[in-house]
Amino acid sequence: MTVTPHPDDARPGDGLIKTGGIVFIAGALATLATMAPLFLGTDPFPSYAWAVCMLMGVGFAISAAGVLRSAAAQRKAARASQAA
Repeated sequence: MTVTPHPDDARPGDGLIKTGGIVFIAGALATLATMAPLFLGTDPFPSYAWAVCMLMGVGFAISAAGVLRSAAAQRKAARASQAA
C-alpha cells in the first residue's frame, strides 16, 4: 500500500523557500528605503544601511538552497518508487 502525500503537506525545502522569500522582500524594502534619499535630494544613509540591502542576495541563496533540497528529495522518492 502506497501513501500519496496530501498537496498541503510540507515537503523538504518548503521552509527554506518561504524563509528566503521573506528575507528577499526585507532586502528589497531596504533597497527602496536606501535609494529614496538619492532621488529625494536628502542626505544618503550611512554605509551600514547599504549592507542591509544585501539581504536580497541572501534571501535568494536561501530560496535556491530550498529548491535544491526539494529537488533532491523528489529524486530520492522517485528512485525509491522505481526500486519498489
